[in-house]
Amino acid sequence: MVKRQFLMVDTAVLPEVFLKVIKAKELLASGEARNISMATRQVDISRSAFYKYKDCVFDARNTQQVITVLATLLDETGALQALLAEISAAGGSVVTINQATPENGTAKVELTVRTDALHMNIDEMLAHLGQQHAVVEVHQGV
Repeated sequence: MVKRQFLMVDTAVLPEVFLKVIKAKELLASGEARNISMATRQVDISRSAFYKYKDCVFDARNTQQVITVLATLLDETGALQALLAEISAAGGSVVTINQATPENGTAKVELTVRTDALHMNIDEMLAHLGQQHAVVEVHQGV
């Protein structure tokens, strides 16, 4: 994995899209926007721009870290609920959930998770998630 490096940069020199991504993330976190589509419409950016930068742009005033968790779950009753419960037990807070229609007995799920209150590191949380019966695969999105 590539080591991440963070810089503090005056917002006056940043492209406007970065500021809009931060605003969209704030709308999602506060509940003012129910989903990513609504948040991106409110700040006037494309969903693709949001997804491109959402895990790389943060407000220095806000120490909350948000990650994307990508999982493939068996198409079983309670599979998503068990995954959410495990994230909560680890101290994570789910901000958004996008689930695809099940195909061939599995369903892809993308979760945005706030990790500032985790009781373990992200890799440990992902390992715990991966040990669940209904989880076929789980990893952190880029």
